[in-house]
Amino acid sequence: MAKKDLSRQKKFDTRIDFTPMVDMNMLLITFFMLCTTMIKSQTLSVALPTNEKVEQQDQEQAKQSEALTIIVDGSSKKMLIDGKDVMMADPSSARFFYYDGQPDLENLNIKESNMKGTGEGTLRAIFTERNKDAIKLINEQKAKWRAGEITEEEYNKKRESIQDDSNLKRPVVMIKPTKQASYADVVAVLDEMQINNISRWRIENLNKDDSTMLSKLGVDLSARK
Repeated sequence: MAKKDLSRQKKFDTRIDFTPMVDMNMLLITFFMLCTTMIKSQTLSVALPTNEKVEQQDQEQAKQSEALTIIVDGSSKKMLIDGKDVMMADPSSARFFYYDGQPDLENLNIKESNMKGTGEGTLRAIFTERNKDAIKLINEQKAKWRAGEITEEEYNKKRESIQDDSNLKRPVVMIKPTKQASYADVVAVLDEMQINNISRWRIENLNKDDSTMLSKLGVDLSARK
């Protein structure tokens, strides 16, 4: 009888069939698509100018007691791009100036604001003080919403109603960017206004009085391109 060749071993098929995994992946993808909440947009929500009826004369010139002018002055610095020195906007060095009512060239009623922080002299503190009556009423409604006394939809309607209430003392903000101001600088002002529920604003160009007051503060706009 011939002896069996013990050196030979039975070879097994090592191929792995991934077909069942495809079905499982499709089930998992379908499950997460149906059960996952869609991510909401995180873009800045800007309070646009209201549709309240205003006389033509009031549209051209706001009441002196309510007018607040914000001058946004950006700065630039040299940056090396493709081996060349290029002047680029530097938002971190932006300067903000403000005055109430009409410009006063004799008494120089313009002041510089510190954008950073939340203390005295910052844009946020200025907007909070000018719109304190509306903010107080809105905070009362917000407390009711958080306590569950009113719904979010009711709160939003009451907030919009307070923002449009002509009986309240509310500021009308005129934003005046210089040629050096960047888009980010203007958005920073709009963001602070949104935080303080200011709904009346417009963007204008600098006039001669604005340039004169800035020059008296040492801001030379004539040397800029």
